[in-house]
Amino acid sequence: MLQTETSGALPLFQLDLSADVGEGIVGSGRSADSELLSLVSSASVACGGHAGDEDSMRRATGLALRLGVTVGAHPGYLDRERFGRRELDLPSDTVAAQVADQIHALIRCAAAEGARVRYVKPHGALYNRAAREPDLAAAIAAAVRSVDPSLALLGLAGSALVTAARDAGLRGVAEAFLDRGYAAGGALVPRSQPGALVDDAGAVARRAVGLARDHEVEAVDGSRLQVAAESCCVHGDSPRAPELLRAARAALEDAGVTIAPFVV
Repeated sequence: MLQTETSGALPLFQLDLSADVGEGIVGSGRSADSELLSLVSSASVACGGHAGDEDSMRRATGLALRLGVTVGAHPGYLDRERFGRRELDLPSDTVAAQVADQIHALIRCAAAEGARVRYVKPHGALYNRAAREPDLAAAIAAAVRSVDPSLALLGLAGSALVTAARDAGLRGVAEAFLDRGYAAGGALVPRSQPGALVDDAGAVARRAVGLARDHEVEAVDGSRLQVAAESCCVHGDSPRAPELLRAARAALEDAGVTIAPFVV
């Protein structure tokens, strides 16, 4: 069971708003990346595992640079067929090598556009598994450190991944989700279960303010979880992602929260 972070009263001054990008076509036959990047302060770019190729990586990182959005690598299992959302039973050293290769790929593409990769956030099943499995989390943290120890590692608040990042001497950054349901223990509700997705713009807006102001989120059973997060994410592959991000951004700004990346 995950334990949410309870670091006391965090100041209400700024929050990172992020989305996953470079993952292909969503909505009505068009890429939503340009719209998403106009709304966020950080963007996690798919880098060839679950999605993405050299062209998409260069487009996303170049546009992020022009818009002043911080770039992160979004590596996942090498599983395009299932979009990286299926857990693969691979040795930790194999996963670490695949993660390192994907980060290197994005760094090369970003550099070609004049941009810099500042953090890493695993994708999908890899992210969720690393949240609860310390050995896998440690392998991912070691892979990130081997590429560049200045990279931050973004993980679910209170998870093994954030702990492993900090144990490895990396900056471990706690993340919360605006468009995913939370179980009572702090884990995300599996996508196969009821309550997994939050796609109402009003609910997303209220959650964003609640996380920024009160550092808490309501679980699917109605309980309140203390979640001290520096970054809040909306999944970019959702057709409604731009609408949800607009609602969250407007609500945060109305509440006096500065939207800014956790690393620049």
